[in-house]
Amino acid sequence: MLQLYGSEISSRLLLGTAGYASPDLLRHAVLASGAEIVTVSLRRESARTKTGQGFWALIEELGCRVLPNTAGCHTAKEAIATAQMARELFGTTWIKLEVIANDDTLQPDVFGLVEAATELSADGFDVLPYTTEDLSVAERLVAAGCEVLMPWGSPIGSARGLANKTALQTLRSYFPETPLIVDAGIGAPSHAAEAMEMGYDAVLLNTAVAKAGDPVKMAEGFARAVEAGRLAFEAGLLEPRDMASPSTPVAGTPFFKIDTVS
Repeated sequence: MLQLYGSEISSRLLLGTAGYASPDLLRHAVLASGAEIVTVSLRRESARTKTGQGFWALIEELGCRVLPNTAGCHTAKEAIATAQMARELFGTTWIKLEVIANDDTLQPDVFGLVEAATELSADGFDVLPYTTEDLSVAERLVAAGCEVLMPWGSPIGSARGLANKTALQTLRSYFPETPLIVDAGIGAPSHAAEAMEMGYDAVLLNTAVAKAGDPVKMAEGFARAVEAGRLAFEAGLLEPRDMASPSTPVAGTPFFKIDTVS
């Protein structure tokens, strides 16, 4: 069972809600994914205001926990203000914290991220920061009060998967007790399974499902991949070998000697 800020979550797949062709498609994709947490951008949805009533009703119908995010914020001050509005509108202290440094790569501004995380944690927020795989940044975020870290696999929407596996493995090893969620860049179920096999606690994705030819089938595919990857991690994966190792033992195997006639 996944533990996030004292809450038990059964599903290790978190799903974004942007970019779906219709609310009905979003509904069926979320149900197929089994996700219990969905992310919502305050700048994209107006929550309980007139234009967002249909969306909010859908989320309430699905019974999912809402994880508001500060997508589109470029400064710590902007992200803090957005988080405070989200707390009022959605009635939750959970916030996916994003502070963006570059509009092309959507890479996190790690300086602004730590600044905002420090202030929000002190203000009673449960901060889930979208960050890089940088170890020193992770240390500062944990020191700021973050009990969960969300390093990117690769840039948002790039579908490149885990671009820096070594750094992600180091992060996992260095923070064995901290919930780690790969957020962004996941493009295929195999990417999600790989993250889970490395010992990550969950994955968060959006575009790979929302923009798939069949979002509902893709959502189900990701759900199965996440479960398979977690089972493989818990079972214990074999270490890679440079040489072959026979699965059938050769000791005691009968052999025949062929005599040659001269």
